[in-house]
Formats: sequence, structure tokens, C-alpha cells
Amino acid sequence: MSVFPKVAAVAVVFQLFLVQPAWAGSSEPLKVSGADAAKGTTQVAIGAFNVGFIFQSVDQTKATGGLMGAFGGATKTKSELVGVTPEMMQKVADDAYADLVAQLAAKGITVQEPAALFGHAAMANPHGQASPIDINVTLEKGSKGKVTYVKPAALPTLLLIPGDFTGSGFSSIGINMAAGQAQMALSNYAKAASVPVIDVTYMIDFSNTKRPGAFSFGGGLTVNAGLSVSAGYSRLSLLAPSGKRTTMVINQPVAVEGDFIQQQDTTSGLGKTTQAAANVAGGVAAGLGLGGMRFGKTREYEMTAKPGNYELGATKAASLANTLLTDRLSALR
Repeated sequence: MSVFPKVAAVAVVFQLFLVQPAWAGSSEPLKVSGADAAKGTTQVAIGAFNVGFIFQSVDQTKATGGLMGAFGGATKTKSELVGVTPEMMQKVADDAYADLVAQLAAKGITVQEPAALFGHAAMANPHGQASPIDINVTLEKGSKGKVTYVKPAALPTLLLIPGDFTGSGFSSIGINMAAGQAQMALSNYAKAASVPVIDVTYMIDFSNTKRPGAFSFGGGLTVNAGLSVSAGYSRLSLLAPSGKRTTMVINQPVAVEGDFIQQQDTTSGLGKTTQAAANVAGGVAAGLGLGGMRFGKTREYEMTAKPGNYELGATKAASLANTLLTDRLSALR
């Protein structure tokens, strides 16, 4: 049975939708490699379960054609999420981890107690990190950002293995080295105990921009934000006793929408005035047959997370990702 936090009198509705990201070359929800390594899996140890949180988001939509298209170029929305406390992040990590364990058990895959793994001689030096940890990473289209990773309380240390993140800058060099050593320690345990070890990493993103395929809510319910397990940066790795590795990368965002935030437009007055004037100039030029002068628009928002609602939404997104991954793992075995 899945585990979710229960929040009284909260009007939140969830909808799973899979959105084709600009960078993805496939419409498949998952990209799987090394599938053979997962065959015969009936028991696993969870070596790592990390939930990363993004607090800055940039969404860009293309201009439309015709006369109306002349009144704006691409629209860029810059959003900053505030108000997410360490306690809120910890609750999401704890509940999402418990949900993963429950889903694996429901599919006939036994999960070892963490003490069996972390008490083994092969894990004498797991090369873990303190939780939470901030890592500078490379995001979509070469942009950079900071992600805060949190482990569940059930695991004694935060482990990352190669592929869990794409670090940027000198500050990530040491973390990259530790990730390689952590993978070796986990692989040594898998061989010694004859038990596959899984590593799960999710990146929770947020957005206030409607995306293609998003569900439109009615009935007076407030829908002001989306939370998603990000594509490309979220995955499950299985380290088999044979030394082989199965990797399942989430290839399309797994998202929910609901009343998660309070939003404030923080675009400067000068910025709005300048953009309005540019739009008028573009419209006049189009009317004179001179072609649309498509000036880009930029809007900046500060989004404050609503305690209770935010955790519920992030946990639901992670649970849906858990289902996606465990369904495939079950099928592969």
C-alpha cells in the first residue's frame, strides 16, 4: 500500500501527464539500458534514494504566427520558488522512499533492511555525503543551476553514483570522485551478498507555465502550479551481483498540477513598459506590411510554496515515478 501524507481540507487534484521535452529524442516514458542485468531479481537492497529539489525555473514558449504573433516573440518565464523548508523536503524524501519500498513489495520484490547493506564489510567506507547537499549541476540546454538533494531518514548516508547528476564547476569534482567510489562499494556488496543494489535519484522541478498536454481543471478548483519528476535527470540504477548494471532513465516528465503555491509577479515596472512599447511597434510594423518585429517577453515570478500542499504534490509525483520504474523492473525480471 502506497504511503502519502494526508492534508485535511485541501483542494488539490492530481493529474499524471507525460510531456515531450524539447531535448528528448524518444516518446517512450523510459529509456532502459542493460536490461539483462535485472533478470531473476526477487530481492534488492536500496543503496541510495535521493530527491533533488530545484528552486529556480525558466520556461520558454515559442511565438505564434500571423498578426498576433507579431505582438510578441518567444515568451520567457523566470520563476523562483521560496518557502520550501528542510522539514518539507525531508517529508517528501521519507514518504517517497516508503512508497517505493511498498510498491516493490507489492510486486513481489523483497527489500532488505538498510542495516544488512550498510553494516556489511564492503560498505565500511561508503563514500557518502551529508544530507541535504547542494550541488551545482548542468541542466537543459547547457544552463546551470543548484539542486538540493535529500535522503530519507531510513538510510544512514547519502550516496550518489555516476550518472545521478551532471556536475558543473570545480565544486563538483570531489563529489564526482566520491560517486565513483560509492558505486564500487555498492557493487562489491552486491557481489558478496548476491543481492542486487538499486540507486534511485529524482529531481523535482516546478513550473507555473502551462505545457502541451496539461490537464485543465474545472469546478472552481485552484490550479496554479505543476510539480514534476524531471526527465533526463531522474533514474533508477540496478547493480547486479554479476557486475552488470541496468539503468532506467525517466524520459518524459512525470507531473502533477494543483494548488501548490502563492504567486507574485516580480517583473519590474520598467521591464513591463519596455515590452509593451516593443509589442506596439511590432504590431504597427506588421500592419504596414513590414513583417512582424517579434520582441521577446520576459516575466519574473516569485512562487511561495504552500506548506502541506507542496509536500503532497511532490510526493505524488515521486510516487507516480516509483510506479513507472517498478512496473518496468518487475517486467524485466
